[in-house]
Amino acid sequence: MALTYSKMLPLGTKAPDFSLPDTDSRAVSLSDFKGAPALLVMFLCNHCPYVQHVRYTIAQLAKEYQQKGLAVVAINANDCEKYPADSPAMMAEEKKLVGYTFPYLFDESQAVAGAYRAACTPEFYVFDRDQKLVYRGRLDASSPGNDVPTTGNELRAALDAALAGQPAPADQKPSMGCNIKWRPGNEPGS
Repeated sequence: MALTYSKMLPLGTKAPDFSLPDTDSRAVSLSDFKGAPALLVMFLCNHCPYVQHVRYTIAQLAKEYQQKGLAVVAINANDCEKYPADSPAMMAEEKKLVGYTFPYLFDESQAVAGAYRAACTPEFYVFDRDQKLVYRGRLDASSPGNDVPTTGNELRAALDAALAGQPAPADQKPSMGCNIKWRPGNEPGS
């Protein structure tokens, strides 16, 4: 595991488009979330200890905020040939086990991860009703082994602001976790 920090896509960036298969092989596109008061896009995977540390908090937070109108989607871009725990079949099992109530998509080409400048898992992006980026960063200050409880407070503050049509908190700290497992030739800058 290589500890990596998010690249902090510039605020105001329009959500990069995507159309990816979910765990039931149905295509889910950015346009499916048009009209939502806010959109949360997450880059997750199954095997990363940073994701495993917060996955139940993510599931609960998503369920709670979906009831407030938030659109939520997660994307896994890891090379599943080298990391079979991140395969679409295992993603379906993870979704069921953890109780994810949002589409969990597989970015096999890794093009979507590249468009979002995603670097690690977990990584969080909040877009406003116009699908412009208002928050990118971490869930909260908790990480494996630091004994800080995982609450999602930093992401919650951004979601509350976005849903209210208010500016997101100015203090946005990068997410950290395992690097995205790029296929040879797909690494950023290659």
